[in-house]
Amino acid sequence: MRARTLRQLLGLMRPFAGWVALSVALGSATVVSAMGLLGTSAHLIAAAALQPSVAELQVAIVGVRFFGITRGVFRYLERLVSHGVNLRLLAALRTRLYRSLEPLAPAGLGQVQSGDLLSRAVGDIETLENFFVRGLAPVLTAAVVTLGAALFVGSYDASLGSVLVIGLALSGVGVPWLARRMQAAAGRQVVDARADYRTAWVETLQGLGDLLAFGRGTDRLELLEASQARLEAHQRRLAEGNARMNAVNLMINQFTLWAVLAAALPLMEAGRLDGIGLAVLSLVTLASFEAVLPLGTAAQQLESSLRAGERVFALEQVPPVVPDPAQPAAPTLGADLRLRGLSFRYPDSAEWALREVGLELPLGRRIAVVGASGSGKTSLLRLLLRLWDAPPGQIFWNGVEIHAYRADDVRRLFSVVTQGTYLFSASVRQNLLLARPGASEAELLEAVRQARLEPWLAGLPEGLDTWIGEHGRQMSGGERQRLAVCRAILRDAPVWLLDEPTAHLDAENERALIETVMERTQGKSLVWVTHRLTGLEHMDEILVLDGGRLAERGTVAALEAAGGLYARTAAIQRASFPTEEGTFSDGEPS
Repeated sequence: MRARTLRQLLGLMRPFAGWVALSVALGSATVVSAMGLLGTSAHLIAAAALQPSVAELQVAIVGVRFFGITRGVFRYLERLVSHGVNLRLLAALRTRLYRSLEPLAPAGLGQVQSGDLLSRAVGDIETLENFFVRGLAPVLTAAVVTLGAALFVGSYDASLGSVLVIGLALSGVGVPWLARRMQAAAGRQVVDARADYRTAWVETLQGLGDLLAFGRGTDRLELLEASQARLEAHQRRLAEGNARMNAVNLMINQFTLWAVLAAALPLMEAGRLDGIGLAVLSLVTLASFEAVLPLGTAAQQLESSLRAGERVFALEQVPPVVPDPAQPAAPTLGADLRLRGLSFRYPDSAEWALREVGLELPLGRRIAVVGASGSGKTSLLRLLLRLWDAPPGQIFWNGVEIHAYRADDVRRLFSVVTQGTYLFSASVRQNLLLARPGASEAELLEAVRQARLEPWLAGLPEGLDTWIGEHGRQMSGGERQRLAVCRAILRDAPVWLLDEPTAHLDAENERALIETVMERTQGKSLVWVTHRLTGLEHMDEILVLDGGRLAERGTVAALEAAGGLYARTAAIQRASFPTEEGTFSDGEPS
């Protein structure tokens, strides 16, 4: 699993291979400049102690200046390039995550907590931002610098180069290996604990009203504090491991220096190395460890990154509930929708949501689907929109089985208005452009006029560019629903699907919305799903669902005369709400 995740992360970086190579080269140049700075400084100080002429020190003086300047320049350029690579990697990750989520929504995401999804999209992606800068780049830079340092020190004597390579290997390979063995669990636990903490927070914020209403706010606070304590404990354990690792690295650094000095003393006795060269070797040895010291942290960051990557890529392993055909058919002109014996039940459910439902909806026909909660009304719309997939051979569009089309192509055939229309925290214009991104100002204003929202829009301080707040909370229920109708008008699809659009409206707003919809759907097909029996006289046919089965069908007059389920429900509504039609059953949509 870890190897596959690593390959996937490296695969995302393949398009940026040139930038990666440049980043590694600049990182290596930074460390080499640091080594050069200390080496030439040692040479200058040691040589100056012998009081030669200034001319003999000119090369060392220039070298100190050169390496002092280039070290800062290379470090700046390395950070610039490496963070540029990092941002490109994060952009690719976010795009990939969205592309893996889109085919799963909404059916495939039903078993995933919204807080966990948020943690993957935010927390795990933030963890992966360390993958290149602190995980991969230091390893590549250390490999280049180790080779260069070994060659330089080995040029004095092969034994010196061997000692340095052993020290660098212990610090750059041994310590990270040991740290990963000891700290691997801590790195994974931090990622998981952070995800649990954010999930708990999202659920708390979403259910805050109910928690306070039932007096369970204190209990929830204790749960959050416990979750935070677990996260802090894992982070503390990780930090303590980093401290121990840094101490071991410092010890190896010093022992390597002493080992190089011990190996150099015989060379001095043999006259093959002078005091100035010994000073240069000492400081170059110390400076070369700058390349390998980050590798211990890199090992820990790699473990956390791999765990975060597993969580992000895991969504790609979930098969889409609504797969697209390998060779999709092109949607044809016309609007002839037919259901033939439609039967459907949700996974892991023994109950049928729909059973042997049939209907014909040629262009211009209006149908209402009514029934109590759980009767299958909303399930019917989900199947038409391919949010869930019906068994093959039961839904046809212009005579072609619906599975032959791409899900997106099917959804373009419908204008949808739901009872819980989602409005983004954006302007009126941006919320309307969701339905037709290329709509002009005139088209937007015309849709507003047709939806009878002109007086409301005229009262806004910035017109279409007015910010409406999160979920459109600055709007009334009727205004939100009319804005949803605006979207449907802009969509201009041949079939309108309305799912309980008047469920939360008063009688006046309800009738006004019905009039608007009926006016705008002239010449189009309409499927109106509702538990309220208001405005159904406009329908060509009414389907009454009961327990997923088609119990009755016909016009208002025919169903009233039949004295069946529809007639009994209508009588109950009239008796319970003499001034307006009431609700069917408990008022919740199925």
